[in-house]
Amino acid sequence: MKKAYLLILFIAAIAHSSSAQLKKADVKELAFMAGNWTLKHEWGDMQEFWGEPMGDNMVSTFRCVKDGKVVFYEFMTIEQSDSIPILKLRHFSKGSIGWEDKDKPYLMPATKIDTNEVVFESLDKKVLITYKRIGPLKMDCILDEKGKDGKWKRDVFAYTLSK
Repeated sequence: MKKAYLLILFIAAIAHSSSAQLKKADVKELAFMAGNWTLKHEWGDMQEFWGEPMGDNMVSTFRCVKDGKVVFYEFMTIEQSDSIPILKLRHFSKGSIGWEDKDKPYLMPATKIDTNEVVFESLDKKVLITYKRIGPLKMDCILDEKGKDGKWKRDVFAYTLSK
């Protein structure tokens, strides 16, 4: 119990320092992300489902399938800290084999929230994930990653809302 409390304090402190421009925000501001989002991509067919905010959290599942075979899965939560939402992400291979340690999800505090847009930043400041609703049926998920060479690479996943 004490370890969990210390971990929460540590995450909150880092979230506070990495999000200087975002003082306070609520997970309910991210309701624009909710829906069943799909796209056809060079990596494969993708589906990302976001549930509506419920209490202090949102949940998401993601899958990428190429030629009828799973490439990888993700399970994501956005949980409200004392002041801001924090994205917690885990990757899985076929067979539900986790990539991250069982007690170490990939943590990304929100650093910016505007109407229909949120930016999450990894604790090491090498990854940004932006969700931007660009219409009633369209949402972009923008993945910016800083490579070992120090250069940023951007992938844009242009999702369409499915029924």
